[in-house]
Amino acid sequence: MQAILNALRTRLLRPHTPHAGGIVLVQRRIFILPTRAGVAFALILMLMLAGSINYGLGLGVLLTFLLASFGITAMLHTFRNLAGLRVTTVRSKAVFAGELARFSVCLHNPAQTQRHAIQLACGKHQGDVVDVASDGSSIASATLPAPKRGVLRPPRLVLYTRFPVGLYCAWALIDTDTQCLVYPKPALGTPLPLRVATRGEAVGTGIGPNDFVGLRPYQPGDSARHIAWKAAAREHGLLTKQFSGGSAAELWLSFDLLPATMDLEDKLSRLTRWILDAYAGGLAFGLKLPNTTVDIGSGEHHRERCLEALALYPAAAEFRIPA
Repeated sequence: MQAILNALRTRLLRPHTPHAGGIVLVQRRIFILPTRAGVAFALILMLMLAGSINYGLGLGVLLTFLLASFGITAMLHTFRNLAGLRVTTVRSKAVFAGELARFSVCLHNPAQTQRHAIQLACGKHQGDVVDVASDGSSIASATLPAPKRGVLRPPRLVLYTRFPVGLYCAWALIDTDTQCLVYPKPALGTPLPLRVATRGEAVGTGIGPNDFVGLRPYQPGDSARHIAWKAAAREHGLLTKQFSGGSAAELWLSFDLLPATMDLEDKLSRLTRWILDAYAGGLAFGLKLPNTTVDIGSGEHHRERCLEALALYPAAAEFRIPA
């Protein structure tokens, strides 16, 4: 008996290798047990059978076996509601500390029968209930609190269903390599620092708010507000407008601009707020940390690179992220 219990414990709780390319819910991946309603249903059937035999009620025995066959059929349908589904991981969108991280999986149903009332759970947190059409796909999601910055790895995801009548619960353990990047929580009410003027450089090729001087080919990271959309509509390709006055000053965000006595997390929160404000204002800016430098740039992609550097600080080794 002890050997059997150890084998069951190893089978149910052993760590699995995450699957990056998706998994198919075959028979050995699906577990099924009766719910409380199922246990109560079985007890009632036993009482009905004992009473019918005791009082010689033939119709009572017939009704008992009819309901028992209904319960066995329900077990088969509950199991088949998960069997054959292909599960792939959906990339999680980065969030700020204190928000809810959303972990999602894509369910593809290759069969010609619909799947109903399938739910994803992330630890103790219940997620969405979805239906999957025949030869179709659906996204099932579950949220998890993200209390601090860094890389958030969820507990094992569980996909389960109680369809059709709730007498049984069938579930499958989803082992994935999914993770969510958590940015520092932005500070409140902190104005941007002043720009630092460059030394001995001419003004005339930057991206600034002054006079328009021409167009140049689009580069990843350029602000969408500076793209020449009229030229793109004429099928001239993506071009970026250039203005004079933008390179006379540089906006660098670093620990040096903050009090030395400030806590590390408070510094990161202040830098997060500055990055968001600089992006909202369409400014070009750079980020300097003790072991990381993100070159001057602009746009949504540049903002995400800066926020990622803050979320992962301090890095294991010194590196430089090019613009």
